[in-house]
Order: sequence, then C-alpha cells, then structure tokens
Amino acid sequence: MSMFPHNYLIYGADVSIVGATALIIFVLTYFKKWKWLWDNWITTVDHKRIGIMYILAAFAMFFRGGTDGLLMRTQLALPNLHFLSAQHYDEIFTTHGTIMILFMAMPMLIGLINVAVPLQIGARDVAFPYLNAISFWTFFFGAMLFNISFVFGGSPDAGWTSYAPLSELQFDPGPGENYYLLGLQLAGIGTIATGVNFLVTILKMRAPGMTLMKMPQFTWATLITSIIIIFAFPVLTVALALLTIDRLAGAHFFTIAAGGMPMMWVNLFWIWGHPEVYIVILPAFGILSDVISTFSGKKIFGYTAMVVSLAAIAALSFTVWVHHFFTMGAGAAVNSFFGVSTMLIAIPTGVKIFNWLFTMYRGRIRFTTPMLWALAFIPTFVVGGMTGVMLAVAPADYQYHNSYFLVSHFHYVLIGGTVFGAFAGIYYWWPKMFGHKLNERLGRWHVGTFVLFFNMTFFPMYIVGLMGMTRRMYTYPSGLGWTALNLIETIGAFGQGASMMIMAVNIVRSIKFGERDVTGDIWDGRTLEWSTTSPAAEYNFSVLPQVTSVDEWWEEKKRGVVRPDHATFKPIHMPNNSGWPFLIGLSFFIAGFGLVFNWWLSAIVGALGIITFLFLRSFDYNTDHYIPVDEVKRVEAAAGR
Repeated sequence: MSMFPHNYLIYGADVSIVGATALIIFVLTYFKKWKWLWDNWITTVDHKRIGIMYILAAFAMFFRGGTDGLLMRTQLALPNLHFLSAQHYDEIFTTHGTIMILFMAMPMLIGLINVAVPLQIGARDVAFPYLNAISFWTFFFGAMLFNISFVFGGSPDAGWTSYAPLSELQFDPGPGENYYLLGLQLAGIGTIATGVNFLVTILKMRAPGMTLMKMPQFTWATLITSIIIIFAFPVLTVALALLTIDRLAGAHFFTIAAGGMPMMWVNLFWIWGHPEVYIVILPAFGILSDVISTFSGKKIFGYTAMVVSLAAIAALSFTVWVHHFFTMGAGAAVNSFFGVSTMLIAIPTGVKIFNWLFTMYRGRIRFTTPMLWALAFIPTFVVGGMTGVMLAVAPADYQYHNSYFLVSHFHYVLIGGTVFGAFAGIYYWWPKMFGHKLNERLGRWHVGTFVLFFNMTFFPMYIVGLMGMTRRMYTYPSGLGWTALNLIETIGAFGQGASMMIMAVNIVRSIKFGERDVTGDIWDGRTLEWSTTSPAAEYNFSVLPQVTSVDEWWEEKKRGVVRPDHATFKPIHMPNNSGWPFLIGLSFFIAGFGLVFNWWLSAIVGALGIITFLFLRSFDYNTDHYIPVDEVKRVEAAAGR
C-alpha cells in the first residue's frame, strides 16, 4: 500500500493544470494578448518562431519527465519504501522514458535545427514553411494527448518500449496504452515531415557557392539526421499502427493465440529505436563541432573526416538493433554479428572525439557557458560510449543487460550526450533567438552543479548494477548493500532539479538584464547565422550571401565586411501565416482522443475536421506575399546595416 495514494498525485496534477491554465488565460486577457498570440505564434510559419515553440514545449516536457524521475528516485531512495504503489511506479517509469526521449530530446534538437540551419545555409526560410508548422502542431498535440493520460483515464504502464504481449489488450486493459500508441503516432507524423522538410531545405536552398563540403557541421548533422528519420520513423509508424489495430479492432499481429509474433514488435521497435538514439545524438555532435570551433578560434580539425564519420554512424545505426535483445536467445552467429557491428560504430564516434580535441589543441579557448557544456560533454559521453562497447559483448551482456549498469549507460549517453549538447546549443544560439545573452555567471553555476549532480546520480548506478540491482525494480529489501548508493543517486537527482532552477532564474533575469546583441555576432562566430541581426528579420538576409569557404562569415570578417548596398535590395518573397496547421493538429488530437476511449463519434468528428481543413487549405490561394524594398530598407536601417 502506498504511503502517498495515487489519487493524491492525480488531484495535485489536476489542480496544477487548472491553476496554470487559469493563470495563462487571465494574463492573456488582462494584457489583451490573444490577438498577439494568434498572429505572431499560433499561426506563424517563420522557422525561427517555430523553433522557439519547439524549445519551449521541450522544456515543459523536461519538467514533466524530470518530475517523474524524481518520484521514481524518491521511491528507490531507501529499502522497502511505499511512497508509490507498484501500479503508479509502472506508469511513471513508462511516461518518464517516453517523454524524455520523444517529447523532450527530439523537440529540443528539432527546435535548434529550425532556429539555426536555414540561417547557416544562407536561406530565407525552409523549403516547406506550411509543412513545418504542421510538423510542430502535430508534435505538440501528440505530446498533449500523451500527457493528459495521467489525469484522465490512466497512464500507459507497459514500459517506454511497450513490448508485446504485455502491451496487448489481454494483459493491459484500459486506455493507458492507447494514449501511448496514438500520442506517439501523432508526434511521429510531424517528425517524418520535419525530416523531409530539412532534407529538401539543405539540398535545394543553400546560398550561392555553398557546396555540400562547405556546409557547417551542424547543417551536415541535420542532413544526416533527416535521412535517418525518413528511413527509421516509418518503421515505428507501422509498428504503432499494427498494435493499435490489435487493441482497437481485435487483430493478432503480436499475439501468439492467432498466429501473431510478439518478437516482431521487438524487432520493429528496435529497428526504429536504435537509429532513434542517433537521431538525438548526431545533432548534438553538430552543435559541439560548431561551438568548439567558435570558442577555440579555429576551423574544425579534419572537416572531411567529421563528415564521413557522421555518414558512417548513420549507416551503421541500422545494423545494430539486435544488441537490445542479446538475452532472448537469437544464437551465437546472430549475436556475434550484431556485437561486432555495435563495436564498429564506436570507431567513427571516436574520430569525432579526437577531432574535437585536436580542434582545441593550441586554440585560443574562451571558456564561455556553451564551451563549458561542450567540455563537459566529451568525458561524460566517452564514459557512456565505453560502457556501451562493454554491453556489445554478448556473453557479458547476459550479466549487464537487465541491471542498473544499463540504466547508467543510456543516461550517460542520452543526458551526458544529447542534453549536454542541447544545452550548449541553447546558450550558444540564445542571442540569435532573443537578442540577448544568458548571464555567464549563472550559466557557469548551471554547468557546474548539473554536471556534479548528474554524475552523483548516475555513476553509482554502474556500481549498484554490478552488485545485482535490476532495472524496473519497484522496491528492494534491506541488507543487499544497495541502500547508500541509492540514497546518493536520489540526492543527486534532486540536485539536478535544483540546478535547472538556476537556468530558469537565468532565463527570467536575462530578459531584463541580459547583455544585448547589437551586432548580430556577439560570440565572434564563424558561420553565416552570425552575419545577420539578432534576432534575425523575417526574411533572414536582405541579400543572399555568396559563399566561398567553410567558415564563410569568419573569412568575410578577415577580408573586411562589406554590408549590402541598399540600392541592390529587391522585394523579398515570403509565405503568409496560416491558422490551418493549428486546426489540423487540433483535429488530429480530437480524433486521437476518441480512439483512446473507443469513442467513435469523436474519432469521426476529428477525422472529418482533418479532411475538411486540408480541403479548405487546397483552395487557399492567399499563401504568400512580397516584402517591399522600402520595408527591407527600414528594417536594415533600424538594425544599423
């Protein structure tokens, strides 16, 4: 019996949701900001604003997923605790993993991609601005659909991997698993569209003279990531659809009873799931390359090797999925192949580590907050990567696999890699998004405390895992020698939460007191995003840049920057804002919510809404406009250009 009944947490969540919603409505109404919200954000197709909305949504999911993590760590702090019930622990365990990977890490990086990549390639927008807005709103409503499960009907509880047959209706009745399937399916639509959009944007919209081998590393990472998304995410889409049909229509794709195959779900999930971990780490690699190059004052060492290593990681990422179930008895030959392929992927990753170190060698290193995150990334990710190679040894994996050793490994690569890289990017591009820097002193405190408490949380998990503590464990008896290590982990987890409060204070404080970026190049950057204003104008560049080298902006500064002649300005073609993407996303939400509870009327209404809004959009001919030359001159003059 839980000492803190499940219903109390639900009631607390209800109160917080209602209170937060009421506060937002009050503020928007009191300050008469509803029209501003609709015109500037909800209907925007500006890639920069869409990127900011992705990042804000990711921070909200970070808070939700982090709270789940703190609840789990509280439950495991001491032996024989009953802070949570076993059922509630299973739900929180499931939502924590799902939210952190799919609703926090991915949108955080996609947000940074939206903010930076079109600027880095000298483009005025993405290839498909309207599709970009649909991508965001389908992700957003998918996240909302998943998150309301906690307070309305019950959260999914089959683990973030939702292995069949545990996730089938026979063993998991109720709406919880349906929330998982439909929330992920809806968000996945947006992710696939994002992959297509940025693949086309990078291949077709680069500035004149920017060949593929003159692109910044972050742009290269985005290109490779987009290709992985296009090949990997349809597999997840099919798997989710099949399991949804099993649960809603009584099919048996993954149940043995009628000839189905539970192992097919495991294979489909990890054929997507292992490339997925590279979808959330390759953009972080690209961020680190740009940050380290900028703050070392040097061109990235081994540019070609860095590009080839990205491509090699992408190719190998589709050949390693079976290492996730070495213990399921596939046989020595299969395990050997996938063990070797997993070890091979460490080689191109190691190339990147050494190239970052050589970039810093004899550089004029500036220890800014983005650079400190990059420096923290390298040793942390190396620890996670080395333990990953240990897990690639199939006989050893029989010992490690279901232990906290594995839990520690994937947190070292996903937090020490993805999250550290994302934080580096947020601090780095914050001036480009908002026109001011975050406070450096508070930023250093954030880095120092977060890295300290991160290691305090997750390094003991290696030890307690080797001592026999298995993952997914709800509680444990005393006398096993695990108590002290679990208590240290819990203290570290709350320390990470406190560290994030430092970042929150920094963000709020910097709105008023942050150093203003009046030049557009507050970091003395090397790539094209720093050649325009901060924040960049709607059209990004008054005149498209001419590219002659990899670090084009750095080379221009050495030659002596020549600002565009106002006499050469021409009207600039830009897309109009549109409310259709928001309405389409909302219709998907209504349809998904109906399917969760088998409320077919709601599902039909939502589906009709999707079809109707797509139909109406097809007859919307007012889709673009030209910014007149006088307006461009006025904006550029106001920016001192």
